[in-house]
Amino acid sequence: MGTIRVGVIGAAGRMGREVVAAVESADDLELVAALGRADPLHDLTRARVQVAVELTHPDAAMDHVEFCVRAGIHGVVGTTGWSDERLETLRGWLAGSPTTGVLIGPLSVGAMLTMRLAQYAARWFESVEVVERHHPDKVDAPSGAAVRTARLIADARRKAGRVAQADATTTALRGARGADVEGVPVHAVRARGLVAHQEVIFGGTGETLTIRHDSMDRACFTPGFLLAVRRVGAVPGLTVGLEPFMDWE
Repeated sequence: MGTIRVGVIGAAGRMGREVVAAVESADDLELVAALGRADPLHDLTRARVQVAVELTHPDAAMDHVEFCVRAGIHGVVGTTGWSDERLETLRGWLAGSPTTGVLIGPLSVGAMLTMRLAQYAARWFESVEVVERHHPDKVDAPSGAAVRTARLIADARRKAGRVAQADATTTALRGARGADVEGVPVHAVRARGLVAHQEVIFGGTGETLTIRHDSMDRACFTPGFLLAVRRVGAVPGLTVGLEPFMDWE
C-alpha cells in the first residue's frame, strides 16, 4: 500500500494530539489532514485521505463515519457510544461501499489482552464481575471496553455450559449491583485523576482471580491506533475491537 495518507478528526483533543504525534513519527504514515471541531469534512477528500481516525464525541461520530464511508475512506474510530443499533446502521452504510473498512474501538493493546485472558478464564469460575474506572469527562457508562469484555465473558460462559451466577441480593439501592450485561455485572467509577482502568474479578470456591489493566497516560493507546490504521484498509466491512488485527501466534 506504500505510505498511508491519514486524517485525524478531533486532532485538537487530548487523544487527538497523541495520535497526530504518533502518525507524524511513523515512517510509513503521512498526516495529510488534522481537523478540529469547526473544520469541514470535505477537507478529508481534498487531502486524499485513505484512513481517517475519528476522535470526537458520540453525538458527532455517526455523521463523521457516514461521511467517510460514503467517500470510500477507511475509518478507525476511537470515540465510544456505539450501541447495537448504531453498529447495525454502520453495517448498512458499509454494504453500499463494499471495499471500505471501519474499525470501532477499543483500541488499547492492553485492553485487548485483558479481554482475551478474561474470555479464557471465564469458563473456569463460578462468579465474575467487571469494574471500570475512568475520568469524569467520559460521557458514556459503562465504557465500551467494559461492555465488550462482559459480552465476551458471557459468550465463553454459555459455551462452557455455565449456569447463571449466584447472587442472593433481594434488596438494593438502584444501580448498586451495576449494569447487567448478558448476566455479567459491570460497575463504572468516575473520578478526577483517572484515565482508563479495568478489573475483571473472577471467584470460585476458596479463590479469586483478578485481571487488571491500567492506562496512566493516553500515549499508551497510540500503538493500537497505529496498528489499526495500517491494517483497516485490508479488511473491508465492520470490525469491532482491535483483537482481529493482532497477531496472537
